[in-house]
Amino acid sequence: MKSVVSVLDFIWNVKKYPVQDLCVVFGDEPFFKFHVLRVLRNQVLDGEDAEFSVQRLDGTDISFTDLRKEVSTRAMFGGNRRFVLVEDADLFVSRFRVELENYFDKPSDSAVLVLELKTFPSNTNLYKKAIASGLVIEAKSLVDKDVPAWIVKWSKQQHRVECDSAAAAMLFERIGSEAGLLDQELAKLALMVPSDGGVITVDLVARATGSWRTQSTFEMIDMALAGRTAAAIKQLDSLLMAGENEIGILAQIAYSLRKFAAATRIILDAEKSGHPVSVQTALDKVGIKRFFMEKSEKQMKMLGRNRGSQLIDWLLQTDLNLKGGSRSNSRFTLETLIIKISDQRLR
Repeated sequence: MKSVVSVLDFIWNVKKYPVQDLCVVFGDEPFFKFHVLRVLRNQVLDGEDAEFSVQRLDGTDISFTDLRKEVSTRAMFGGNRRFVLVEDADLFVSRFRVELENYFDKPSDSAVLVLELKTFPSNTNLYKKAIASGLVIEAKSLVDKDVPAWIVKWSKQQHRVECDSAAAAMLFERIGSEAGLLDQELAKLALMVPSDGGVITVDLVARATGSWRTQSTFEMIDMALAGRTAAAIKQLDSLLMAGENEIGILAQIAYSLRKFAAATRIILDAEKSGHPVSVQTALDKVGIKRFFMEKSEKQMKMLGRNRGSQLIDWLLQTDLNLKGGSRSNSRFTLETLIIKISDQRLR
């Protein structure tokens, strides 16, 4: 008998749960919901033109007629089916429950319909029909006792690096149980271990991770992207005086800026091919989470395409200089990078 699928079971066993014509993703953990939606989309669509077959609808502001039109439209790009996502669909479901029940009995074969909800009561007829005819995934927040084990497994699956159990326990102590923040920290740590079998250890976590230092580094990046050069350099001084490792600072800077560099490249390539894409589409393709999207769009526009296209070269040169490629001291090397990022004249 079919039942609701837990988000962790889905994440660890994706092949066990192929996408259905009807999918429901609900729960209180936005990071996991974002990850699930991305996996489902990638199962439906492929190729460079796949994004043209994605339709996002605001569940607080659409009618059932709007939805019916979208799911009945054949895909022109990216495969045979469209991917129609209704975001924040709780109000939509309560307004059009009867219509949805009828649709669930015979969903369209032109599109995969995904409803993203905060809650999905199990005592409703709609819930039972969704279980019977589709794929229903519950995205719950992590339970504290399960966090260290999740860190170990997530690090290996998503970031391709081993994390020992003691390091995972320390990471949980310092960062907490919020999956999105833990993922960001693991991405940063993964950049700091050797590519040939390196492991995230207790020593690395102790040197490179801390709630105040992590937050301060993100604030420094935000200041630089906003053009507040002096404030960003002052924050850099505070981090160095607190004992933060220069390589660790660069790793965290690189984690954020590489996504902006990749998004810039997508935008420029799309324009050359005659199929321009929006900043939001480019950011979504490189994995910017929805709850960071508005802020990231503003930062991309502040950065500009000239600096955005040079980020990878700047990061590579800074990394080489920190590892002995320059006679300049480490502080000056990082300061130079911050000035390049924040100098509005380089737009």
